[in-house]
Amino acid sequence: MLRSTKIVATLGPASSNPAMLERMVRAGVDVVRLNFSHGSAEDHLARAAMVKEISTKTGRTVGIMCDLQGPKIRVGKFKQGKVVLAKGQKFVLDAACEMGDEARAGLDYKELPRDVAAGAVLLLDDGKIVLDVVSVRGEEVHTTVRHGGVLSNNKGINRQGGGLTAPALTPKDIEDIRTAAKINADYLAVSFPKTGADMYMAKELLRASGGKAFLIAKIERAEAVTHAALLDIMNACDGIMVARGDLAVEVGDASVPALQKKMIRLARENNKLTITATQMMESMIESPVPTRAEVSDVANAVLDGTDAVMLSAESASGKYPVEAIEAMHRICVEAEASQPVALEQEFLNRVFTRVDQSIAMAGLFTAFHLKVKAIATLTESGSTALWMSRLNCGVPIYALTAQTATRYRCSLYRDVYPLMVKYVGHDREELLGEAEKVLVENGVVKEGDLIVLTIGEPIGKSGGTNTMKIVKVGEHKKP
Repeated sequence: MLRSTKIVATLGPASSNPAMLERMVRAGVDVVRLNFSHGSAEDHLARAAMVKEISTKTGRTVGIMCDLQGPKIRVGKFKQGKVVLAKGQKFVLDAACEMGDEARAGLDYKELPRDVAAGAVLLLDDGKIVLDVVSVRGEEVHTTVRHGGVLSNNKGINRQGGGLTAPALTPKDIEDIRTAAKINADYLAVSFPKTGADMYMAKELLRASGGKAFLIAKIERAEAVTHAALLDIMNACDGIMVARGDLAVEVGDASVPALQKKMIRLARENNKLTITATQMMESMIESPVPTRAEVSDVANAVLDGTDAVMLSAESASGKYPVEAIEAMHRICVEAEASQPVALEQEFLNRVFTRVDQSIAMAGLFTAFHLKVKAIATLTESGSTALWMSRLNCGVPIYALTAQTATRYRCSLYRDVYPLMVKYVGHDREELLGEAEKVLVENGVVKEGDLIVLTIGEPIGKSGGTNTMKIVKVGEHKKP
C-alpha cells in the first residue's frame, strides 16, 4: 500500500554500514538525515555517497537532509565528569571557570551572564535540572537549585520563555554549509532560527557555496512560535521542523501539542513542508516494539497533516533501526486510511493568484470528483506537485520530472511519488505519451484507467504549468 507520509531517518553508528542502510531503505526510508552535531565532514560525505549508491541499487528515491548543529548553549566540563546537585543548593555558572566542581560550572556560551538577570529560570539537560537565577556578578550567574540531580559534562542550557541571544549560525555551521553544498544535499535544516533573517543568511551562504538545497527551519525557540515570527520564518524558507525537544524545554511540554497542530496547519496554508520530530519512537532505542503512546503520537502527527515523521536516536544509535521504520510505516498507513477527504471544505478559503497554482488546484478538484487512478504532473521545479500535496484529495500524485534534483526534493512531499521521465524535445503529445508509458511501466496505471495530467507550455520552462488534461490510458494508441 502507498504511504502518503514520508519517513526521515537519522544516520549514525547503528545505521552507517551498507547492509543495514539498505535494509532501512527497503523498509521505507524516504529521506536520510545527516546530523552535523556529530561526526566529521569526511564521515558525512562518505555516508551521503553510500545513500546515493543504495538509492540507485534499490530503485527508491531517497533524499538527503543535512542538519546544522546551531548554537549549542552548554555547561563546560567537570573535574570528576559530573556532579550531583541537591535541591536548595547554591550553584554558580561561571563564564571564566575552566573546570567545574560541586559549587560551580564553566560555560561554553560566554554570553550567558549578559542574557539573564535575577528571576530568570534556567533549565539544564533538557529540563531535568532547574536553576533559579538569584543574581549576576560579572562573569558569574548565581543560582539556587530548584530541581536537582546529576549534571554531567557539556549538558545543554535553556532559558524558560526564551531570550538567549546566541546567533542561529555559528562558525562551525558556516563550514558545515560548505560540506552540505559538496554533498549536493536536497535539504538543509537550520537550528534555532528566531527570524526570517536567520534563514535568509543560511540561504545566501548555501547558494554562495554552490548548494541548491531547500531550507528547513527547525522551530525550537520560544521567540519563533508567535504567529508573526512563524510567518516571517516560513516566508524565508521552504519548510519547518517541529523540533519538540528544545521547544518543550523553552515553552513548557504541555504547550507543544497545540503548537504542533498550529505550525503544521499554518505551514500547509502557506505551501510549506513540515517534519515532526523528537522522541517519536524513543522506546525503540532499546525495545523492538513501540509504546502505545508512541503509536498515538505518530498517528496524531499524520492526522495533523505533517509531510514527514522523523527518527533520531532510534535509527542513529538504537538497537532496532529497521523495526522502528517498519513500525512507523504501519502506523502512518493506518492513520492515513482513517482520514476523511473533505476537499471542498479545504478549497473554501483558498485564493489562487497564479496560473500554475490554479491548474494544480483544478487538477486536484477534477481527480477527486472523477475518482481517477492517479494525478501526474510533468514538472521542472516540483512546485505544482507541492501545491497539490497541500490538500488531500485521496488520489496519489506522481511528480514526473527530467530533473534529478527535483526528483529527490519531492521525496519529502506528502502524497507525492517522484518518477523520472526523459526529455523528448518540445512535442507535447510525445511528452504526454512518455508520461503515460512511465506510469504503466511502474505499475501505477493500466490500460483503460483515467488519469489527470498537468503540463506547461512552452515545455521545459519552470513555473509554466498552464494545461490540464484528462486521459484514458492507452486511448491515444488506438486509430
